[in-house]
Amino acid sequence: MILALAIPAILIKEPWGPLVLALGMLLVASFLVWTLLRRQSRGFPQPYEASGLLEVVLATSREWLWTIGPDGRFTFSGPISRELIGYDPSELLGQHYSRVMECEDLAEAIRNRAKREKPDSSWSGLVTACRHRDGRRILVEVSGRPILDGQGQVRGFEGTTRALDVPSAHDVASEETRAGVEAMLISRTLLTAFQPIRALNNGNVIGAEALTRFLSADDRGISPEAWFVGAASVGLGVELEMLALEAALSAAASLPEDLYVAVNLSPKACLDDRVPALLQGSSIPLERIVLELTEHHEVTDYGPLGKALAQLRREGLRIAIDDAGAGFSSMRHIVELRPDLIKLDRKVITGINADAGLRALGAAMVAFAADIGASLVAEGIETEAELDAVRQLSMNAGQGYLLGRPTVAREEWKLWSVPVHLKRPASGPTTGQHKRP
Repeated sequence: MILALAIPAILIKEPWGPLVLALGMLLVASFLVWTLLRRQSRGFPQPYEASGLLEVVLATSREWLWTIGPDGRFTFSGPISRELIGYDPSELLGQHYSRVMECEDLAEAIRNRAKREKPDSSWSGLVTACRHRDGRRILVEVSGRPILDGQGQVRGFEGTTRALDVPSAHDVASEETRAGVEAMLISRTLLTAFQPIRALNNGNVIGAEALTRFLSADDRGISPEAWFVGAASVGLGVELEMLALEAALSAAASLPEDLYVAVNLSPKACLDDRVPALLQGSSIPLERIVLELTEHHEVTDYGPLGKALAQLRREGLRIAIDDAGAGFSSMRHIVELRPDLIKLDRKVITGINADAGLRALGAAMVAFAADIGASLVAEGIETEAELDAVRQLSMNAGQGYLLGRPTVAREEWKLWSVPVHLKRPASGPTTGQHKRP
């Protein structure tokens, strides 16, 4: 190195000295770069090894690894999402997590866990349900924690989701599930929360959807939907639905009398002989009851289902198809049953203000609903931009956190009879970000 510096200095006095000096400096620079790279490769191999390890984990893990930003949109998805919920990772990036999981279900599972454990910003082992691309519900276990910046502010969340095997009729897990559901049926420890449904032309509350909330002290962070999925897996799904229906109709007596009441039942439960007696014997007249069909699988024979509902419909009961646009089965329900209301799934509403494809689908559903004489309800409205978009498309009614969260507080239900007025929709294209619930 010394010679490399000294020789050009000596020869600089010659006419060709500057050329020699330039060559010498190039040699020195090359040597320094080579030395630096060699030291880095010796002293810091961990990042390269960690990167390789991460690739192995992502490729072999049976758990779905994910991260979401503070607005609830996916910023990363592991490859297992294809197998678990039918979406490629690239399809989820930028999408709100409500596309694959009900916001309120996850929030309820977190609240249930908080009742049993010391409050913490992290969570683990929450049992809830994910929505597959084809509309199926999949029982899953979710764990996660917040991602903090240098100032300790939450800038997102990271975690894992894994599928829980539906137990067979004779294994231990099945017996535990059965015992838990049977205990619930005996104790009847559940409540009904109501979420307001508003007319989009003036913002007034016109109805309320009944949502079951479980009070079992042994729920271990299980979401309401997971309770129903688990009950169905051990043959007690209809029994639990009957209990929830009875509780909802009883609680609905405290709602303002000018609101309709939407209650949820699967097609299988609709065939139960107890349903007419429960609906006709409640304190709510049939004209105020809307029966939402919640099944996410294809019904093979609509004859018995239509027959079971026909007399009730003649007496004033209205029928709604839930989660329209989430899969083939909901659209088949619409064609076969000609419902009075169509509830457009949140996956169609989320981001509709910024997605031309979703707006086109929304407009088509508005026209389709008008053709069959049905009212259209937009579910999952959570931003002002989404609200503006659905109003511009002339949808009849809306439901979502922006318009009112589910609540069990009866004093809040009474306020829903007070007229309100929504802001007029913007005339131009709308944009906006999804808020984390």
